[in-house]
Amino acid sequence: MRRRNFAAVAAGLAAATLLTTGTGPAALAGPPASARIFRHFDLAQGQLPENIALAPDGTAYVTFAAARQVASIDRDGTVRVLATLAAPADGGIHTPALGFALTTGIVRQPDGTIYFLYASGDAATTGLYRLPRGGVPCRVAALPAAGLPNGLALDERTGTFYVTDSVLGTISAVKPGGRAVVWSSAPELAATGFLGVNGIKARDGAVWAGNHDRGTLLRIPVRHGEPGPVEVRASGLSSIDDFAFAGSDVIAALVGANRVVRVDAAGRSTTLLTAADGLQNPTAVAVRANTAYVTSAAYLTAADPNLIVATLPRR
Repeated sequence: MRRRNFAAVAAGLAAATLLTTGTGPAALAGPPASARIFRHFDLAQGQLPENIALAPDGTAYVTFAAARQVASIDRDGTVRVLATLAAPADGGIHTPALGFALTTGIVRQPDGTIYFLYASGDAATTGLYRLPRGGVPCRVAALPAAGLPNGLALDERTGTFYVTDSVLGTISAVKPGGRAVVWSSAPELAATGFLGVNGIKARDGAVWAGNHDRGTLLRIPVRHGEPGPVEVRASGLSSIDDFAFAGSDVIAALVGANRVVRVDAAGRSTTLLTAADGLQNPTAVAVRANTAYVTSAAYLTAADPNLIVATLPRR
């Protein structure tokens, strides 16, 4: 990653954190998670883990943002690069908000097929990609080069992918074999200075998303395929990035605030992990049973991108 672009990301995250700090209900005191750093990554090689998906055997699949890669991390910590996307001719400097081309959201299907997003500032390459097991990536849906496709979720009931654009403030839908269409551009998705809607999940007839700048967790009911009114389920989540569900709770990564929090059904947050546990600007969370897998991209710290494995405290 070019140093000036890295600095631009850090400045944006820091500013957004200041904008959202102190809003909404304060974090509650509670038992922390028991955590360990499972794998360190190479900052110089652009191995900044942006998003994560889990396989049943415990293998983690991540996007390495600045390396433009998709990789797997085996249970023994072995990293295998599965795909590297070509840099755009301009090196990615026209990628909105960030100034470098990057791989972002990732989803893994039961047959091992991986879907992921690439934001390059280039109309010929920005979009949703499919990576079959043992194959090569191909773009299955174009997305606006003027935006920043960031979060990716799959509604397994309908086969619809939902894609957040953190610059344009939209959620797009990609149906099987179809093109991307804007599904929602509600004002609650918009940025207030740096990045808007970010992480996303599909669950129980609704789409959930976080707004990075506003520090909000949102729920949008899906009604006959169309979005219902946006519900703000929690606020005060400074610089929220991606998140995962643990029962009825949400485990969220606060990238600029350098925390991982649990958000209950009433919107109250409890801090689970901090820098003392090894966090280096957490970007995403995956949960299986009582274990959370947390990726840290070190966008601000510029020190130690890593993967943390944490045992969640029982409620």
